[in-house]
Amino acid sequence: MMSPADNPILQARQLGNPPPTLIRQALLAQHEHWLGTPYRLGGTTRSGIDCSALVQHVFADTFRLEMPRTTARQVHEGRQISRDELRPGDLVFFRPPGAYRHVGIYVGEGRFLHASSSRGVKLSSLDNQYWQRYYWQSRRALDTRHLAQRLDSSVIASGEG
Repeated sequence: MMSPADNPILQARQLGNPPPTLIRQALLAQHEHWLGTPYRLGGTTRSGIDCSALVQHVFADTFRLEMPRTTARQVHEGRQISRDELRPGDLVFFRPPGAYRHVGIYVGEGRFLHASSSRGVKLSSLDNQYWQRYYWQSRRALDTRHLAQRLDSSVIASGEG
């Protein structure tokens, strides 16, 4: 069994204000967990998942934060920030052609975790021409000022505290 010191996801849960490097490590651990999962519109499991369900699962598993199920609702979470303010854990939204919007989680170093409709769960670069063209906005849904309170509440509610 892995100790909390060896598990960035457990560390992120236990710290009230986790540093960006720890958030990044926890998100990269989530990438490893979901790697190989295909994209499936409406999917919510490792058999197939869409972009908003991935965000929902990662936020619940990593930070014990409940996120809305759809991109249309996630785009109202937190506060809008500029692209140059991005830090690990921020949401990035895109408006590609068609009716659907796309969401991912910024992990740092210009990359984001998402469920690609063509490649499944992966890390992509914001500098990629496609993502640059369809970039819409970024939001800070992971407000570290309130993270400790939410984590404490979820631990108490789950009986783990």
